[in-house]
Amino acid sequence: MSRIFGAVCQNGYVVRDIRAAMDHWINVMGVGPWFYIERVKTDWFRHRGVDSAMEMSVAIANSGDLQIELIQQRNDAPSMYKEFLDSGREGMQHMSYWSRDYQGLYDRALSLGYKVGHEGQIGGEQGRFCYFDTQTHPGTIVEISDISGGKGRFFERVKQASIGWDGSDPIREVRAR
Repeated sequence: MSRIFGAVCQNGYVVRDIRAAMDHWINVMGVGPWFYIERVKTDWFRHRGVDSAMEMSVAIANSGDLQIELIQQRNDAPSMYKEFLDSGREGMQHMSYWSRDYQGLYDRALSLGYKVGHEGQIGGEQGRFCYFDTQTHPGTIVEISDISGGKGRFFERVKQASIGWDGSDPIREVRAR
């Protein structure tokens, strides 16, 4: 438990082949079902303060209370995902903390000296997310994510689907809105 951010809710993995990564988690780790969005539509996205046309695919599943997120960037636009891959790494890139008071947590982090690496919004103001530039310790980039709106309800649906999952329908396509 972080005294700043609360409990870790998600581990995020940046991968080069999201289908292969889902297959690994399903067949080797037994984790699923996966909710897969081929083309995530961001309302806006900024990398180091500059607008970026980053495109990505995302898959999420739960292992108990912990959500696992797989991200494959689909273009060469600037992002912390691209920086991670360009440095020769692949795998766990961030830990995410969720909040229903996103702005309060965001402001607190900034007041403590955290610097924004990239940030964006999906599905309206209650879909904000921010990755702080904490790469001085590999694999521990800190993300905060607003779950006060539809994203929080979707995350709960993913968690519920994992409870007692029998291995059927392991990849569930989700249409981006």
